[in-house]
Amino acid sequence: MELAGKRIVLGMTGGIACYKVAELTRGLVKAGASVQVVMSEAATHFITPVTMQALSGKPVYTDQWDGRIANNMPHIDLTRDADAVVIAPCSTDFMFKLAHGACDDLLSTLCVARPMSLPLLIAPAMNVEMWQNPATQRNLAQIKADGIAVLGPGAGDQACGETGMGRMLEPEQLLEDIIAAFAPKQLAGRRVLITAGPTFEPIDPVRGITNLSSGKMGYAIARAARAAGAEVTLVSGPTALDAPHGVRRIAVQTAQQMHDAVMAQVPGQDVFIAVAAVADWRVANASAQKLKKTGDGDVPQLQFEQNPDILAAVAAIATQAGRPYCVGFAAESENLLQYGEEKRRRKNIPLLVGNIGHQTFGRDENELVLFDEHGAVQVPRAGKQELAQRLVAEIARRIS
Repeated sequence: MELAGKRIVLGMTGGIACYKVAELTRGLVKAGASVQVVMSEAATHFITPVTMQALSGKPVYTDQWDGRIANNMPHIDLTRDADAVVIAPCSTDFMFKLAHGACDDLLSTLCVARPMSLPLLIAPAMNVEMWQNPATQRNLAQIKADGIAVLGPGAGDQACGETGMGRMLEPEQLLEDIIAAFAPKQLAGRRVLITAGPTFEPIDPVRGITNLSSGKMGYAIARAARAAGAEVTLVSGPTALDAPHGVRRIAVQTAQQMHDAVMAQVPGQDVFIAVAAVADWRVANASAQKLKKTGDGDVPQLQFEQNPDILAAVAAIATQAGRPYCVGFAAESENLLQYGEEKRRRKNIPLLVGNIGHQTFGRDENELVLFDEHGAVQVPRAGKQELAQRLVAEIARRIS
């Protein structure tokens, strides 16, 4: 319920992408938001007000002379208790209206009459040629200069049969952007590098050694850091998770690959968060072909060698350069308070986050212990996304 208590005016203009806004509305409501839909006349040609009323649970407004508003001023009343106005899809024509302050229907008048402190976000949707047209780009520049947030657009196949920029973002991407719009920008202008998930150390081409890490905690932190305004790079071992919207993901498999990717990205980073459950050892005598069972019962003898210590390597750079601020994770099976502090000191990092690995791997909840030079602080059990937001706020406070 990341939008619990938020009141959103959802404006819809003409475009085939209106069908996506039905799903966006469901997502906003499920996230706890109260959604008031306002449609342009053109939008009603693509999806009915009845559909949007059913999904939002509120009457839909289309007419600036709607008598259901007591004072007959829907362009005023609909925004006065709102927390944000979102226009999706936002057509080429409506971008022109926003750029020039046009007021020729309810939705355009509502946008101009909104309090200037009320955030306005738009999700453009149009043909690629319309998006690239110099007039549209001039309007876009003016819209951004006026402080209106522009979500997207993306590139891809379009309903007209052409391909390119101008496609409206997917509903789940827009939902992520809307949620992020309400998050305090505690890491604005910062660059954050995160590792997540397990590593997989091959035994042969079809077998390997790994662990039960799902990557959920690392991905949640990447999402929270991005919402806090950071530019986020996520180096991820094998997981079943989609990359968080707006986060750059680098996929790796082995600990060595993760080490190499991290070391290539470290320069210029402000924060490094080592969440990944990295294998301490790899198989030194991995087979180039699948190992076969033999009739005599012989078992292959695996030889191990130590993997590079990614966190220690980055911490050494931080000691010399003063950055990035290093945060480690410790997944223990026992004696967390002892082993966590020992690991923090051994790695020479300012903050370590400890948990009991087998009680969190693959689950949606966790409880944490934060270790620093002042001692250990318990963070009560909660959803991983909530914990991620708390951790990001803690890191932001420490580096501010």
